Amino acid sequence: MTGERASQATPPPLRRDRNPGDAWVESPTGERFWGRFGAAGVLAVDPTRGVLLQHRAEWSHHGGTWGIPGGALHEGESPVAGALREANEEAGVPRGSVRPRSFWVVDRGVWSYTTVVVDVEEPFDPVRGDAESLELRWVSTRDVDQLPLHPAFAQAWPSLRRSLDRRPHMLVDAANVIGSVPDGWWRDRQGAVERLVGRLVALDRAGVSASSLGLEGASWHPRIEVVVEGAAREAAASGDIALTRALGSGDDAIEARARDLTAAGVTPIVVTSDRGLRERAVAAGAAVRGARWLLDLVEDAHR
Repeated sequence: MTGERASQATPPPLRRDRNPGDAWVESPTGERFWGRFGAAGVLAVDPTRGVLLQHRAEWSHHGGTWGIPGGALHEGESPVAGALREANEEAGVPRGSVRPRSFWVVDRGVWSYTTVVVDVEEPFDPVRGDAESLELRWVSTRDVDQLPLHPAFAQAWPSLRRSLDRRPHMLVDAANVIGSVPDGWWRDRQGAVERLVGRLVALDRAGVSASSLGLEGASWHPRIEVVVEGAAREAAASGDIALTRALGSGDDAIEARARDLTAAGVTPIVVTSDRGLRERAVAAGAAVRGARWLLDLVEDAHR
C-alpha cells in the first residue's frame, strides 16, 4: 500500500543494484505513489492461523502500522508474479505453498496497486527477509481491526474480509459442456473431455473476472473440478484441474459434490445447461452457469 509520509527513523542505504521500478510516481494532483511500474502485495490466508500481516519499519511510509508484504513491480512483471516475489523477499512466503484465490486492484490512473489474496496450502512460518518489517505475524481475522493499520489497507480490509468467506468452486458437467459443441465429440468422448480439460488449464491460470462470478474484486481463481461419466471416465487429468470419475450418473455425482461443498462452507458453481440438473444443483445450494458461459470464458483465456 502506498502514500508518502515523513519518517522519524533512518532507512537503510539504497542498494546500488536496485530495480528501476523502485521509484516514486507523481500524479497531476501532486500525490506520490511508490513503484514506477505499479505495486502489489500478498494477503496470505491460513485456514487455522488467520492472515499474515507485516508490522512496517518506522522509516517506511506510515511506519509502525500494519499491512501486507509487498512492493514495487519490476518492468514487465505481472502483478501476481511481483506480489509473490515481494512476499517471498520480505516475509519468506514460499511460492509453492500458496494458491491465488482473488485479485483486487486500486487504480489511480498513473499508478495501480494489486492485492493478491492467496490460500496457504502448505503451512509455513514467515521469516523477515529485509529491514522493511518490524514483525511478521499471523493474525486472526477478528483481531485485524484491533491493530493500527496502514490507511490504504484499513480502507481495503472490509471488502477483503468479506471475500474470505467466499471460496468459489466450479463443478463442470463435462458431458453437457462437450455436448454443446457439434465438433464430433460423440466419436471420442474421452478425447473430447481431455481437450476440454486442457483448455480449462489456461482458464485456471488466467482467472475469471469477478463480475462473471457475481463477486467483489477484480478477478478470482475458482477451483475447477470436471465430473466425467461413462466412456469418458478414463480421461487423463491435466494441470491443477480436478477430475471426478462418476461410478454411475454424472448428475448424481455433481449433486452430491455440490451438497458436500456447501456443507463445507465452499461456494459451488455448477456449470451445465441441463434443466433437470440445474434444478437439482440449486436445491443443493449451488449457483448455476450455462455451458456457453464457461466456453466463452475459455475462449477469452486463450486470446
